[in-house]
Amino acid sequence: MLAEPLRLRLDHQLEALALVLRGASPADLNWRPAEGRWSARENLAHLARHQDVLRQRLERILAEDRPPLPRYRAEEDEAWPAWASLGIDAVRQRLHDGRRQLLERLAGLSPAQLAREAEHPVFGLMAIPEWLEFFLLHEAHHLYTALGRVGEARRQARPVGG
Repeated sequence: MLAEPLRLRLDHQLEALALVLRGASPADLNWRPAEGRWSARENLAHLARHQDVLRQRLERILAEDRPPLPRYRAEEDEAWPAWASLGIDAVRQRLHDGRRQLLERLAGLSPAQLAREAEHPVFGLMAIPEWLEFFLLHEAHHLYTALGRVGEARRQARPVGG
């Protein structure tokens, strides 16, 4: 069984989307600060894709003995362009559906299954709860970045004192 604090964070962290999206226009969500940097919508699409990748990795961890899992890089993911082009409603739906699927899968794991490990190229061997902690930290970073992008977009559209 997954530790309660970790399960609760997985269950509730996406509630921060309400703050990120509060009053955000399509222009706010699609605004980019510089070439090569993602918009708020793209950051959220990345979270939806990364969650999908995590579920796939979870299955590998359960099926293989200590599989090496490379760092996920959207730029190297052939599926990323399709995810990056999703509208915000589709992104939100995929985030919520994917989280429900992840929680359902985790709910059925035994302590022995949760103890299974995979190797990250930077962090070394990590058991499933550690992969989930890593995932949540990564997700929080992108939620924060998306919130900042919306704020930056609003400041660009309505300069202070203007």
